[in-house]
Amino acid sequence: MPRENIRATILGFLAAFVVFAVLFYFAGVDELVARLTTADPLILAAILGVSMLWLVAWGTSLKTVLGVLGVQISVVRSFLVFTGAMFSNNITPFGQAGGEPVTALLISRSTETEYETGLAAIASVDTLNFVPSITIALIGAGYYATEVTLGRNLEIALVAVGVLAIGVPTLVYTAWQRRYELETRVIEALTPVIRTIAEYVPRVSVPSVETVKGRIAGFFRSIERVGQNPRGLTVALGLSGLGWFCQMVALWLAFQAIGAPIAFSIALFVVPIGAIAGVTPLPGGAGGIEWTLAILVTAASPAVSFDVATAGVVLFRGFVYWVPTLLGGLVMGVEGTRGWGS
Repeated sequence: MPRENIRATILGFLAAFVVFAVLFYFAGVDELVARLTTADPLILAAILGVSMLWLVAWGTSLKTVLGVLGVQISVVRSFLVFTGAMFSNNITPFGQAGGEPVTALLISRSTETEYETGLAAIASVDTLNFVPSITIALIGAGYYATEVTLGRNLEIALVAVGVLAIGVPTLVYTAWQRRYELETRVIEALTPVIRTIAEYVPRVSVPSVETVKGRIAGFFRSIERVGQNPRGLTVALGLSGLGWFCQMVALWLAFQAIGAPIAFSIALFVVPIGAIAGVTPLPGGAGGIEWTLAILVTAASPAVSFDVATAGVVLFRGFVYWVPTLLGGLVMGVEGTRGWGS
């Protein structure tokens, strides 16, 4: 990893440490520890199970997208590659935006395919993951609103979700309709940048203009192949939805484990909203997501105090953040030392 990336990661984790320290101060460390140490072991095992199912579902979604691109990979290998992707996302600032380049390299090396194909695959999966998350959030919020009156914090959060539900699909549709124009502009903008950077990278020859153009065009052709395969898109979206549902079940179970149950409808909309906080300078959104989820759960369930909400959220994040980070770290370590072959 380049020194700049290492420095950014270290600074990111230091910032996350400060954010967690403030969170634990307001929640109360003693209360937090007391809640977590009394968690039901059987429910903890269930949380681990649904967390693993989430990883399998999204890993299989990646396998589906790669299959559309003509890259064959087993379910086990796609699971391992996806955990490696989660590791990259969880240790780099700005979530997927920071981890995708590393993930693309991992996919390229483990499947012996072109880098731009790997980048197109993970970019497609991340984009597809947005659709079911916002859809489920709106359904959950709609159901919840029929039972209680929404507070100001929830109203603001749901307005943000509504804006994203309209804005992002519109942006994606516009980009798709003008993809050839966009491709030309990207080539014109990135070609000189890539060639200039290559001049300063040791043991890397400066690529020709035609080579750079060809690889960028290859990325756009791969995206186009995914977008023009309805069956692949349907399967990938279904698996993405299953993965999101597993995360929501995991949050709901986390509160069951500490003896402070919440309505499942709350989990349906706070998990996708909390994920939005992952797009921060913090590694994988660590700290920011916990704050967001704790505030939302407290606002949605007045019977749950902030310290209890923090305990449930920390327990949930312990599984959906640290489990894939540890597994993915092992995968990246193996890949970095000897590679996987085909």
